[in-house]
Amino acid sequence: MTAAYDDPSPPSAVAFEEVPAPDTPPRKSSAALFDATVLAVHHWTDRLFSFTTTRESSFRFQSGQFTMIGLPVDGRPLLRAYSMASSEYEPTLEFLSIKVQDGPLTSRLQHIRPGDTVLVGRKASGTLLLQNLLPGRTLYLLSSGTGLAPFMGIVRSPEVYEQFEKVVLVHGCRLVSELAYDHLIRHELPEQHLLAELISKQLVYYPTVTREPFQHEGRIPALLETGRLCSDIGLPRIDLDRDRFMLCGSPAMLADTRAVLEKRGFGEGNMSRRGHYVIERAFVDR
Repeated sequence: MTAAYDDPSPPSAVAFEEVPAPDTPPRKSSAALFDATVLAVHHWTDRLFSFTTTRESSFRFQSGQFTMIGLPVDGRPLLRAYSMASSEYEPTLEFLSIKVQDGPLTSRLQHIRPGDTVLVGRKASGTLLLQNLLPGRTLYLLSSGTGLAPFMGIVRSPEVYEQFEKVVLVHGCRLVSELAYDHLIRHELPEQHLLAELISKQLVYYPTVTREPFQHEGRIPALLETGRLCSDIGLPRIDLDRDRFMLCGSPAMLADTRAVLEKRGFGEGNMSRRGHYVIERAFVDR
């Protein structure tokens, strides 16, 4: 599992920087990578940040997918897999990352500033796609830590609201300050986004923390197994015929949530077979 999906650590002050998009596209680095200019950097905590970059016009992906991003180190690209936190329809790219002081990439990446250049892979991959799920009525997007990233792209894409009556976005963290994008999800998306009407009617946001008092507390697997999650949002307990799931986050959350689902007969989907739930195995198996 890459650094992009580790859970964040305790917070500090939030900072934000931005620079206008350049008039000319970034130069091409290689057949596999392109240069992207950093447009904005947002430091959520002392161990969690996000950044926005330019997007090469030829770069195509589906919301929920990941690509390789990185920096040149000693004349060679140092790369890790990161999910796009932006939707496929946006003209820029956005990524969410932890900061690891001795991490080969994140120890450097955390210091980027607007105007800097990062490397972005031209090929997007991933299994967190609607096409890998059986038809259903409610879609649960279950995330912990920076596993929220791919779901930020999905909830800003129209297809998810066309295929599901309700979309439940669950984000689990240790501390309230680690709930990245909380204000965006609660206020900006349902009020200002192009999909605001759909989002306000169909998106349900459920943040939960484990280490301090909050309106929702507890680990995602326990909230799901006890039925508390469904009860809190006014939906019936999970049902094999009606509910579908996407999982992204820490290995422990994924393993425990998968056990809850499989005990109830839910089957995993992939690129060759649709299922009741999907996990991004490119991160899980590393």
